[in-house]
Amino acid sequence: MTSSDADFPQLLSAARNWAAQDPDPATAAALTELVQLSSDGVPAARQELEDSFSGTLQFGTAGLRAELGPGPNRMNRVVVRRAAAGFAAFLTAAVAEASPGARPRAVVGYDARYNSDIFAEETAAVFTAAGIETFLMPQALPTPLLAYAVRALDCDGGVMVTASHNPPQDNGYKVYLGRHAVEESGRGAQIVAPYDARIAAEIDRVGTLDSITLAPAGWTVLEPSITADYEAAVAALALPAQFPARDLKIVLTPMHGVGGDTAVAVLQAAGFDDVTLVSEQARPDPDFPTVNFPNPEEPGALDLALETAARVDADIVLANDPDADRAAVAAKDPDTGAWRMLRGDEVGALLGAHIVARLAGGETAAHGVFANSIVSSRLLAQIAAASGYAHEETLTGFKWISRVPGLLYGYEEALGYCVAPELVRDKDGISAAVLIAELAAAAKADGKTIFDTLDELYLVHGLHASDQLSIRVADLGLLDAMMNRLRVSPPESFGGSAVETFKDLAEGSENLPPTDGLLYLTKDLSRVIIRPSGTEPKLKCYLEVIRSVGSAAELPEARQAARAALDGVLGDVREALGL
Repeated sequence: MTSSDADFPQLLSAARNWAAQDPDPATAAALTELVQLSSDGVPAARQELEDSFSGTLQFGTAGLRAELGPGPNRMNRVVVRRAAAGFAAFLTAAVAEASPGARPRAVVGYDARYNSDIFAEETAAVFTAAGIETFLMPQALPTPLLAYAVRALDCDGGVMVTASHNPPQDNGYKVYLGRHAVEESGRGAQIVAPYDARIAAEIDRVGTLDSITLAPAGWTVLEPSITADYEAAVAALALPAQFPARDLKIVLTPMHGVGGDTAVAVLQAAGFDDVTLVSEQARPDPDFPTVNFPNPEEPGALDLALETAARVDADIVLANDPDADRAAVAAKDPDTGAWRMLRGDEVGALLGAHIVARLAGGETAAHGVFANSIVSSRLLAQIAAASGYAHEETLTGFKWISRVPGLLYGYEEALGYCVAPELVRDKDGISAAVLIAELAAAAKADGKTIFDTLDELYLVHGLHASDQLSIRVADLGLLDAMMNRLRVSPPESFGGSAVETFKDLAEGSENLPPTDGLLYLTKDLSRVIIRPSGTEPKLKCYLEVIRSVGSAAELPEARQAARAALDGVLGDVREALGL
């Protein structure tokens, strides 16, 4: 947003008023300096000031998430207090409607980013003043532990202060709903429509900052036993009677985040004793000094882990993002002898097949549902169908996957896996790590690698190969322009195969609510999905091709053909976007 000269005095006035009431002296001082520099005609300062006051943060795919700083369009104590007050009003009304006379209960967690502990404690103070029985996590802990606590403590709501894998300057506010506030399948899951709009409306109704009461005390700081309970429950997911192998040398990196201690404790309790932490990334550090972006998907993020794996001759690398709700896997590719990170779709298929195998000892009839996001691979649907399980496709975002009724397992290609929805109704990189270790150890005991296990799936269901193209933009308006270009002039083919099906996902369907995205399916079953990111200024393009494979001997040729096909599709996507 660029304000006109006529609007500039109004902007300065709004900024000065904000600074005067800001409870945080650091952001108040930063804003006062920004006002002065803007008044002195410094263009960069004016642009920053305009962006900071260009609107109010809205709930998106991950609740609130933005850069730290002053103003309604940043993450700060004013915005957090208002969000807490609005969410408290929503919870109070929802509980009164569902169970008159019941006292609302909420739990608040936080990671180790800048101001996370402050935002969490002020949220607890606002909740307590509003009459909500409030629990505060005992220390900076993983997001899955907060999601676990919402269910384990029978709460109506939960807040996790985290920006997950975003850059160091960001923070965020994830909101969960529980017992009285949402339907059964959504208890312990992140918010979706219409709850997001209802919470946003309550936030809009919050009065001036001085009208928000903060209790000086009265909330309960949970005992460390909440962590021990989670660790025990997740470690118990391992099935040594069915999958006894534990001979696995693991390298683990928490990526400067809060998952290290918990992940190591869980893996060791599950019987995986040989775990080496990447020392440079082992402890929480909000600056994330060894990576450009603290996201395992980003190029170079796993370099230190792979170096460590080569040094100790590990079997597998496991990586969590900073709040440990995602898990990445790397192993030595037997075809090349080089370490490589598996794509999220590859891990998603491996976990899906492993969970089917784990369930094989249960009831004869297959009950429950496997699910993945629409942009994830179609391979999981094949695996589920072959074993008699139902499968559902959801919108992008784990808040949709985790609330599928009857969910047994769900995943999204962005390294998110829900392997135990009865414990954590959200993606959980720690419980996923336990089952990944279990399947990798089982493969090793059979003289195989996880790549061999993948190949076995391809022989049955076809080789599913995927790729992505992400286009980061400085101006969000460019995303709309690119999407409009595709709607006005839709491509007729990708990779030399004619488009047979085109869906504008904004129109919605019987199975999916409307979302901003475009889906193309070609004659040879190549699929392209293009959508704006819900959490970052990016346009994301998801590509998948399928090649049938008659025998193991045909796999190398099929892999080459799939890669060539993906390259052709990528070229056509770039052309369609005018790149």
